[in-house]
Amino acid sequence: MSLMNAFRIVLVEPLYSGNVGSVCRAMANMGFSDLTLVAPRIVDGWEEGEKLAVHAGGLLRGRREVATLEAAVADCAAVVGTTTRLGLYRQHVRTPREWAPALLQAAVRGRVALVFGREDNGLANDEIALCTHLVRIPADTGYVSLNVAQAAMICCYEIFVAGGAFEAPAEKSAPAAAAQRSRLLALWRQAMLAIGFMHAEKADHMMQGFQRIFSRGVQTADDAHIMMGVARQALWAAEHPVPPHPEP
Repeated sequence: MSLMNAFRIVLVEPLYSGNVGSVCRAMANMGFSDLTLVAPRIVDGWEEGEKLAVHAGGLLRGRREVATLEAAVADCAAVVGTTTRLGLYRQHVRTPREWAPALLQAAVRGRVALVFGREDNGLANDEIALCTHLVRIPADTGYVSLNVAQAAMICCYEIFVAGGAFEAPAEKSAPAAAAQRSRLLALWRQAMLAIGFMHAEKADHMMQGFQRIFSRGVQTADDAHIMMGVARQALWAAEHPVPPHPEP
């Protein structure tokens, strides 16, 4: 079973169903499935929430609603509060990336709640007091407040990645050996001469550029200029085929 199933996303007194639906989508993207709302104050009905949840509507409809934060986290071994404010009891905040390994270890032993505060004023001090960990998402000092769904996605993403659940697709083909690269350059040299892209007396110099491109890819404006020049010359050669030599 995935460790993500040991995490509970808790939204305290959410106002807008669209935010809740967007949180559900973020949860589904990262493999989370447990959503609890504390005393929701939804002012716009649930239609927008269903729309923004997209294919995660099942999480929205399967949500649990409770009256207090205490009830939402009663069975949790760790309670992680999100905050943008600093103060005497908020000084031990860390980023989601810093907390993620410890939270995954806690999830092995018991349920972990990720608590997100109200859209208008976050978590109150008495709610912060219930938290065993505090998270602050890095943001520009000019505007540190994040939308609740954005905050949920960042936290869920960092835990998901730290859990090692994602494996980048591996290249199926083996790396090109030196001998194969040499044959490629020799054939490319022959082709560039054949289409008139370069002349024999400048071939050695031009091939250094191609060797650089083949080694690292098209990275610079000069690299792109060379490759576009090859394409243009190849198109020209295709439209102006050299007539065959008459047989003697």
